[in-house]
Amino acid sequence: MAKTFFTAVVHLEDDIYVAECPEVGIVSQGPTIEEAIENLKEATELYLEEFPISTKPRTYFSSFELEYA
Repeated sequence: MAKTFFTAVVHLEDDIYVAECPEVGIVSQGPTIEEAIENLKEATELYLEEFPISTKPRTYFSSFELEYA
């Protein structure tokens, strides 16, 4: 079984951390960053058992600059 690396984007929403894996669109949460990421990992594993990753990536990352007042 090959290892694949995924991205975890975490933000604080009210009093809980929300973690998202943009490569597969999975979201989870937890009371700490570590628990949110661990829950995301478990949810992603379960998702991938049912819906394996295609060979074609569906997520692309970029950045942009914004000036605001």
